[in-house]
Amino acid sequence: MNLYLYGAEGKWLMVDLGITFSDESTPGIDVIMPDIAFIEQAGRDLLGLVLTHAHEDHFGAVQYLWPRLRCPVYATPFTAALLRLKLQETDFAAEVKIVEVPLSGSFKTGPFDVELVTVTHSIPEPNALVIRTRHGAVVHSGDWKLDPEPVLGKAADSDRFREIGEAGVLALIGDSTNAMVSGSTGSESEVRAALEPLIAGCSQRVALACFASNVARLQSISEAAYACGRHCALVGRSLWRMHQAATETGYLKPPEPFVTEHDVGFLPRDKVVMVVTGSQGEPRAALTRIAQGEHANVTLEEGDTVLFSSRDIPGNEKAIGRVRNLLVSQGVRVITPDDAPGEGPIHVSGHPARDELVSMYQWLQPQTAIPVHGETQHLRAHAELARSCQVPQTLIPEDGALIRLAPGRPAIVDRVAHGRMALDGTRLIRVEDSETIRERHRMAFNGVAIVTVVLNRQGRVADAPQIAMMGVDEGEALADLEADLEDILRDAVGQLPTARRRDDETVRETARIAVRRAIRHRLGKKPMTQIHLVRQTGRGGGDQS
Repeated sequence: MNLYLYGAEGKWLMVDLGITFSDESTPGIDVIMPDIAFIEQAGRDLLGLVLTHAHEDHFGAVQYLWPRLRCPVYATPFTAALLRLKLQETDFAAEVKIVEVPLSGSFKTGPFDVELVTVTHSIPEPNALVIRTRHGAVVHSGDWKLDPEPVLGKAADSDRFREIGEAGVLALIGDSTNAMVSGSTGSESEVRAALEPLIAGCSQRVALACFASNVARLQSISEAAYACGRHCALVGRSLWRMHQAATETGYLKPPEPFVTEHDVGFLPRDKVVMVVTGSQGEPRAALTRIAQGEHANVTLEEGDTVLFSSRDIPGNEKAIGRVRNLLVSQGVRVITPDDAPGEGPIHVSGHPARDELVSMYQWLQPQTAIPVHGETQHLRAHAELARSCQVPQTLIPEDGALIRLAPGRPAIVDRVAHGRMALDGTRLIRVEDSETIRERHRMAFNGVAIVTVVLNRQGRVADAPQIAMMGVDEGEALADLEADLEDILRDAVGQLPTARRRDDETVRETARIAVRRAIRHRLGKKPMTQIHLVRQTGRGGGDQS
């Protein structure tokens, strides 16, 4: 996920506000985003949010965090169209001021003069930013690559980058994703050429998994399907959202209208190509539900083919592997970018490899290189490459780094408050100090024991305790423990002085420790243990506490 802040003369400009998705470290959480506590304090000194493009890791948090910022949002037409669709799910859509900036356009706010420069990526209208202040120009690359033959949009504006470099660049804050990949990443037009013969060689139903945001890939698939005499269907909500934004802005022009998932079943199996969500094994995505036999409208059978036209994002390997294994076990042929037949690729990256990075450094000739957007090994490889391109200085930042670019020699001068926020149901919680997430970890690994203890008016155990255990044990061991638990608790609570038996918190903690010890002794487990305490106040009823 991405969030960058540029400051000058007491004012701030935010670049991108993205999300990432949960993993096993945050159980019960779907979406994670930056903690914006630091910039929230700026109030009106935050002059705006500039979105470089419409990938979730760059703009996905706007719908959750904008009410805390309440600043104008600057975006090109496609990104603005997609943002408006996402904001429809909120109750503050009408309050968000979205300023549409034309491609290769510019705007000024406070001390910042911002120019957008066209690049290519795996989504329409990606932009590099030139942010100028009285101290000089900084180039923020955004996500980019050099595609000489893009299927949609224009190629990167190399002439403009050269002009910017000739005028002088203080620093390049640049994409490091493929800094360890030699050569160039390849063109989307190569994928278009490779898909047609691959689809033509399939005898039954074809499903093609890719990122929904890759509109150029949707265009390529629709053209390849049409050339093979097949109809192209979109299966997945996010694909149709992307279809709407790309159609409204004139980017997506399939040779014939896309088919809905409801109509797929009415077409002969050899007359359809389905574009499906779920290339990363997401549990609720279309391909996962199809593989599990749980999709309401679409099935795959023996002899069908699934093409993965995407890379495996690090961390998703297990989920992707589960889906692929499910498909193969059903007789479905699975083709990935690593084993695709033919000479052309079925996927190309949207990020610059080393030769492309070298070209950018030759054009811009920055005084300082600041690698971002990658893991530590990528950032270091990028910095080494920048030095080999004769860049005088490199800085490798960590999250929260406060970097002085000018005046004076660039340096990391401080760190600001930072962290991660998680969407937990309908509320936002801070990941790093969330007791809720810690409790879920304990429950997931150790199980839960809940015991109801009834005390009489004298503060002694009145009835046999009731115990419920989840994820701890089952069968005879639980029955044996229940049989002994009354004596264990009578002894533990009975040893408390009379005055302390009247204190609910003391009794709960004493009972909790006794129950945990008993479970550990008998079962070798240390579950999360809770005590539900009930006090009798008379013959006819009780008082729960």
